[in-house]
Amino acid sequence: MDPRARAEEIFRAVRAEGRRELLEHEAKGVLEAYGFPVNATRLARSRQEALELARGMGYPVNVKICSPDILHKSDARAVKVGLSSDQELERAFEEVMANARAYRPDARILGVTLSQYVPQGTEVIIGGMKDPTFGPVVMFGLGGIWVEVLKDVSFRLAPLERVDAEEMIQEIKGFPVLQGLRGKPKADLSALVDMLLKAGRLLSDFPEIAEMDINPIFVFEEGRGARAVDARIILS
Repeated sequence: MDPRARAEEIFRAVRAEGRRELLEHEAKGVLEAYGFPVNATRLARSRQEALELARGMGYPVNVKICSPDILHKSDARAVKVGLSSDQELERAFEEVMANARAYRPDARILGVTLSQYVPQGTEVIIGGMKDPTFGPVVMFGLGGIWVEVLKDVSFRLAPLERVDAEEMIQEIKGFPVLQGLRGKPKADLSALVDMLLKAGRLLSDFPEIAEMDINPIFVFEEGRGARAVDARIILS
């Protein structure tokens, strides 16, 4: 299916439910449609469905509560990562569901999102927003403390040319980290350029995207690519 048509299909379904914020598996579905490398993420509405999905994906897996009413899942103690067996998954499913209900008894709970575990890489963030004057804007930065405390990010108007994406990566203060600091291997910068170009195309195709936050993205050493591990999209 054409990427734009697939994304439109997901957006229509979200709006039909009276929502503006996509759930994790929906946001990743949009990214997948545009060719982003993401860790497989699926909705499981029951414990048995979670087990079947995990066996199909292969362990280890992560589990998060899936609820449009619980945005900060860690605060609700409704996240479990690195589960390596059916027994661990069954126990985690019950704990996540119980913790979510205790955190917010009136929440609509759809089930859990099950995702492939991804080994830690260098964390980066790609974001997007709709500027009231200039239109869709793409953001890039290192993840973790770099973006939260130091605000070390770069911006460009969407869509992007390759030179724009390359400049965005090079102009942040943390660029030496990606180049390979203190003997660490150089990060796969070409994979990041590719993801930035895709983000620019997505934001340009859909000016109704008010906010987009792909965070974290784990980028690995040169030649090993990058993977979007979590994503958030809010429609205007």
